[in-house]
Amino acid sequence: MTDTRVAQAPPTDLRGLVDWLIPDWELTPPTPEAVTLLPSFASKMRECERVCGQPYSEISHEIQDALVLRRLQQMFHTVRLNPLWRERLENAGIIRPPDSYEAWQRVPLSDKETQRDLFMGSREGMVVPHDRGGFEVVASGGTSSGSPLETVYSLRELSDTYAVAGHFLGTYQIGAHLAGTDPKWLLTTLADYQMWSSGTMVGGVLQSVPGVNYIGAGPVTAPVLEHVFSYRGPKALMGISAGIAILAELGAGMSQKAKDSFRVALYGSGVLPQRNRDELKALYPNLAILSYFAATQAETIGLQLAESSPVLTAVPGLHLIEIVDENGRWVPEGQEGELVVTRLHAHEAPLLRLKLGDRMIRRPRLDGPGPGPRAQQFEFAGRTGDILHLNDSQYSAVRAYDAVRDELRTAGVVDLDQVAHEIQFVNRREERVIGLYAAVDDVLTPAYRVDSLLGPAGLQRVLVNALPRSLSLFNDGEANPTSVAKTGYRLEVRFVPRHSPEIERTSVGKVPLVRDQT
Repeated sequence: MTDTRVAQAPPTDLRGLVDWLIPDWELTPPTPEAVTLLPSFASKMRECERVCGQPYSEISHEIQDALVLRRLQQMFHTVRLNPLWRERLENAGIIRPPDSYEAWQRVPLSDKETQRDLFMGSREGMVVPHDRGGFEVVASGGTSSGSPLETVYSLRELSDTYAVAGHFLGTYQIGAHLAGTDPKWLLTTLADYQMWSSGTMVGGVLQSVPGVNYIGAGPVTAPVLEHVFSYRGPKALMGISAGIAILAELGAGMSQKAKDSFRVALYGSGVLPQRNRDELKALYPNLAILSYFAATQAETIGLQLAESSPVLTAVPGLHLIEIVDENGRWVPEGQEGELVVTRLHAHEAPLLRLKLGDRMIRRPRLDGPGPGPRAQQFEFAGRTGDILHLNDSQYSAVRAYDAVRDELRTAGVVDLDQVAHEIQFVNRREERVIGLYAAVDDVLTPAYRVDSLLGPAGLQRVLVNALPRSLSLFNDGEANPTSVAKTGYRLEVRFVPRHSPEIERTSVGKVPLVRDQT
């Protein structure tokens, strides 16, 4: 496709600018072959930067929103080249491209089954058939479902998104922590084996951070960690929560100079318990602990920019992030909904409005009069499956833990944040027992305190007081202590040794917050 804009000055009005950046002849490619010739969305972001004289991440929300909507319209025309997508949209009554974000919210949501149907097996959901080549297949081990899940990316667009995300991460998340003139190091302990490809996807971002030396270490032993931390210069390291937590144990014997060089720990699987944070901070005095929220389907979803706030910031221009209710509509700011992601850099294999299985609280957008990113913000609220089912009522396990922790702390029994390495609820439905398992160093002392200070009656008071506080905003008032008591459920708090097999783990070492037993 020939770009005839070279000799033209860009329009100064907003609508004219985005139509100039993605002109009509690119908006509606006539064939799958034409899709392969479309300029990348990353090139549109760079051109927008040039015209506006600012980094794309710092361009006004008004311009970003308009350009992303134009890109979504282009994606609509692209997916309609595939008969399965065309039928899917038409069955939902969607026959025209969205002319607003309100209209976009009527596009049907995709889930993991949609992804499996469209991008596994014969991969019939691709706009450009995979037999043409130039794709990368990545796979999740199915942390929640246990079933592998594949998706497909264009290699040319992967390199673009790695660069976009890596630059943002380096500039706004870790750059200030890796100061000075010494060499700077960025490691990941994510494994990349058995087609579980978070190591590939996140590693692609990390090695694209400007000015750092990248090490794809994989799981490390204490001698390997000590060897790498002996390198001159500040270090940042990314891993799953369990991989970050164990660094307190692995680094115990290293020199103080090596410990001092560890500046940023990025954890990538939801929540890092307070006990682990305290241990890490005690061992590594210069350490900042920040969240890097990602998924195989979206290599960078949200980055925690400051320890003082748990809010996650999306990388502008990488994905459209939506926090939606059960009808796929955006929830108001301050309310909780399900995380939905649309990858904007996906000409050949687009996937619209994918639910990733996470709950988020929608937060106000990051903005300001001076330099700095202008971006969507949200806060992790747990996995969609982190739900405790008591008869017909559903309780947030994240909120339930907070409430039970507060009840036990107020009663002077134990501070779970301080003693627990890992937490897991087990709903034993036939017995009507909610078991809260806590992996600790000292099993006997907290167990004795629970028995002596509370006993069965005291634990029952904890349960009936805590659960009503764990209902979502939409279900508030559905339960009270009396109604919880009538369910017949009782609470059991069980302390187990660290690494105990009584706490169930996935094949990649993650600890689901909730497990159901019938």
